[in-house]
Order: sequence, then structure tokens, then C-alpha cells
Amino acid sequence: MKLLIKKLREGAVIPKRATPESAGYDLSACLDEPLTIRAGETVKVPTGISVAAEGIDSCVLLIYARSSTATKKGLAPANCVGVVDSDYRGEVLVALHNHSSEDRVIEPEERIAQLVITPVFMPEVEEVSELSETERGEGGFGSTNRRIK
Repeated sequence: MKLLIKKLREGAVIPKRATPESAGYDLSACLDEPLTIRAGETVKVPTGISVAAEGIDSCVLLIYARSSTATKKGLAPANCVGVVDSDYRGEVLVALHNHSSEDRVIEPEERIAQLVITPVFMPEVEEVSELSETERGEGGFGSTNRRIK
């Protein structure tokens, strides 16, 4: 298995894991100058790379927040988890949302998110008139907190 990285611009940083056991590869901002993300604003931050997973059948690349960026700066992916489909070959962008009440600055080459490779199941879709019964049934939000007597 390989994660193939193509640099699209000068200043792009090849993603890497911080430790041998890290699940995610750090994504860095590819900027010519510092970028201010205003309080409550969402900005698509370029990484300057495109990616492909080689030798990995049916996978997706997921973009998650870096815990330090999210907790210290209030910056996290606007869509909670970004999805990079395995057939996408354009530039990886990170839509960062500033959840804080203060403007935040992203520096060139700053680590802004993490990329995690995850397998995807692609079953055939079939319409049916009934589904199998379960103990939970149609119980939704909070239904499993009820005490069973």
C-alpha cells in the first residue's frame, strides 16, 4: 500500500505522521503569506497537494481536525469530517471554520488537519418493502437510555 502525493505548488508539505502509531497524516497549509480566518468564518485552505491511494481497494481519505488546532485555536473542518473520494485527483483543500470568538491566523506550512485512510464498503443497493426486526426497532435519539424492565 502507498499514499501517493503530488506537489502542485512550491511550498507544499508532504503529509506525514507525527509518530509511528499516529492514525492520521498531518496536512499543512500551502500559503504565500499568513491567512486570517475571522471569528465565525469558513475558509478553504489549500494544501498544495493532490493524493492517490495505491494498492488499497475501496477506500476514502477523511480529513479530521487536529486536536491542538481545534482546542487551542477553535479551528476545525467546517463539515466536521472532509471526504476525499478515491477517484479525486484535484488539490486537497481543508474547509476550516473558526468556532472561536476571535480572529485566528494560519501561517504558511502550519499543520491544519489530519488525513486518515479508511476502507469503504460498496454494497449493491436494493429496494425492499420490509427490513428485518430488531430489539431496538424504530427507537431513535436517546431511545437506548431508557431502562429496560
